[in-house]
Amino acid sequence: MTEDSWTDRIVGERMTVDQEFSSRIAGSRFTSQEWSLIMTATEFEIEHPGDPDRARIVANTEKIEQILPELENVRSQVGAMGGATPDQDSGSGGGIVDSIKGALGMGGDGGDSYEAEREAAETLTQEYAEQLQSHLESNGRWDSIRDSVADE
Repeated sequence: MTEDSWTDRIVGERMTVDQEFSSRIAGSRFTSQEWSLIMTATEFEIEHPGDPDRARIVANTEKIEQILPELENVRSQVGAMGGATPDQDSGSGGGIVDSIKGALGMGGDGGDSYEAEREAAETLTQEYAEQLQSHLESNGRWDSIRDSVADE
């Protein structure tokens, strides 16, 4: 089996968890469009699948770094259309001029901003992974999924 085969087997469960998790996204710093982008850069893995006591779903977020500039682009586009972005409620600006200055490295927080975004994305994706595992456990599917990964 390929690494993705176990995730292919839980598409229905993922859709249910996506719906349940949408309220968590709404309360986060990310829009649903940004969350979708984050999820495309996230792969889910099962650590220690052969050990029922230690096995858990984890979010592999190695590719998140690659989409951070695109998150800024999404926010810039929303801001240009007159929409509020999640960061604008802090009173720290966040308008188009600030976005352009940030893109040019003149914003003052540059890498710090990306670091905060990366950390927030990693935290949220791991929360999603935990909720997904909990959902699989409550539906009685966790052990069979974990066993299939252990057998690979």
